[in-house]
Amino acid sequence: MIRNLLRRAGLVAAAALTATLATAAPAAAHGADAPDGTDYRTTVGGITPARDGLSVRAVEAGARLELTNRTGRPVEVIGYSGEPYLRVGPDGVFENTHSPATYLNRTLAGDTTLPAEADPAAPPAWRRVADGPTVRWHDQRALYRESAPPAAVRAAPDREQRVRDWTVPLRDGAEPVEIHGTLDWVPPPDAYTWWAVATVGLLAVGALGLLPAGSVPGTRAFAGLGGLLVAGGLAAVAYTVGRELDAGAQGVGGVLLGLLGGQLWALLTGLGAVAAGAYTLARRPAADFAVALAGACLALFAGVGNAAVFGRGVAPVPWPGSPARMLVALILIAGAGATAAGVLRLHAARATTRPAPRTTSRTTPTTPTTPATPTHA
Repeated sequence: MIRNLLRRAGLVAAAALTATLATAAPAAAHGADAPDGTDYRTTVGGITPARDGLSVRAVEAGARLELTNRTGRPVEVIGYSGEPYLRVGPDGVFENTHSPATYLNRTLAGDTTLPAEADPAAPPAWRRVADGPTVRWHDQRALYRESAPPAAVRAAPDREQRVRDWTVPLRDGAEPVEIHGTLDWVPPPDAYTWWAVATVGLLAVGALGLLPAGSVPGTRAFAGLGGLLVAGGLAAVAYTVGRELDAGAQGVGGVLLGLLGGQLWALLTGLGAVAAGAYTLARRPAADFAVALAGACLALFAGVGNAAVFGRGVAPVPWPGSPARMLVALILIAGAGATAAGVLRLHAARATTRPAPRTTSRTTPTTPTTPATPTHA
């Protein structure tokens, strides 16, 4: 029975991984390449001169700028060569197919090959790309894309410092406007320390599975494991919601739409861990298997997928990096630790229920006796 349960767990995990890869490809094709962390903090200072109904902010850990225009008139974003690049207004969002920025900004790295029609000197050719008054785009002026840090950062990498001030020009009718902001270096944490904490924690939690299931310490430890799994699941849900808020989602509907579109498996594994932890606390049958499966999915989809934040100064959530790293460490400890403890308990249960080997009785062959020779009187 245990072998069948483990086989089913493997099938579920494989199906979940396949579905994750299948759903990730379309998201990446639409430009949803938000980083899992960065060492550069992009901050928007505002719009000069200020316009009522015109607002801008940085989203996706600074990977994109988001401009919202509720002025009732179109506003243009100017490209890298001074050409019209984007236009957003009451009739929707348009991009200029002749602007090189239209193609360079499709990826975070800005390495798209320019087509022959990309000519900043050509008259604008507007193509409608979205409805609504909001547009988001990667802008190389607000990012740092070099492979090596600036010289000042290399000289003092442990100190937070300003990399540069940046501006993005706009045009409101015939009047020039600009977005201004700053780009700062944020020293990354020691990733080895965070990985060491997570590893020691998950080993300690996994060791709870060595306690005898029928003993009082074993029962209490397993209840504590269920509570830890609930905490890890809630941490996964909180971190996932935080990523959507940082990506620009607004309101309950916007957050739910973003979760279902790009963070579905992380959300489901978090909720599954909460359910498995509650199932364990209720001392339901087959709780060992539920703990092992829920923990594995939690560690894989919500823990390992966000572990890059251990080595990045800026996390893709709307709060500081240290709390974000604590949440990810809790997710890994609860998920991987629960998996180890559940597997150990399953193995112990299998060993105790294994039937004893059959013993075959061996009969000692007897030497045939020679019949006595009758005597004759």
